[in-house]
Amino acid sequence: MKNLPGENEAKKSPKKGLVMVITGNGKGKTTSAFGQALRATGQGLRVCMIQFMKGRVYGEVVAVRKYLPELTFYQYGLDSFVMRDNPASVDMELAEEGFAKAKEVIQSGDYDMVILDEINVVADFCLVPEDDIIELIKNKPPELDLILTGRYASQSIQDLADMVSEVREIKHHYNAGIKDRAGIEY
Repeated sequence: MKNLPGENEAKKSPKKGLVMVITGNGKGKTTSAFGQALRATGQGLRVCMIQFMKGRVYGEVVAVRKYLPELTFYQYGLDSFVMRDNPASVDMELAEEGFAKAKEVIQSGDYDMVILDEINVVADFCLVPEDDIIELIKNKPPELDLILTGRYASQSIQDLADMVSEVREIKHHYNAGIKDRAGIEY
């Protein structure tokens, strides 16, 4: 089979790993990160995604496990909302476990890209100290691409990033009373 244009190009020379932040109050931050993972695995890159504060089996999780088994995927959360000002001890423990896994994965050298989904919310809710997340960003291997998603990305995290995208809500069907549904929200 003949290589497609650009195929394997990503592995030819050492690269500067990027820090990318996807934040904002609009819908689609996690979906954007999954799209980036799809693009990277299509180029033969090794990708790991760690989801914080989510335990539900979303459609994209099912699809990744079925169609993209080379994407390493972990979830550290429950299928319930975390209370911002009064998180349950289990939510704190899961965030800490997920962060320990993130540190391990990032320093392992096994991946070209690591996605920390909802890590900005983890920091904002004080489930993991923001200073620890900043230290993780600063000490990542130089060639590793790191994506941080979630609302409330602090200015300190944004300042460390090479790219920041804000997903902004202009209109949402929830406001019209339309409930969440399979294939759209999960």
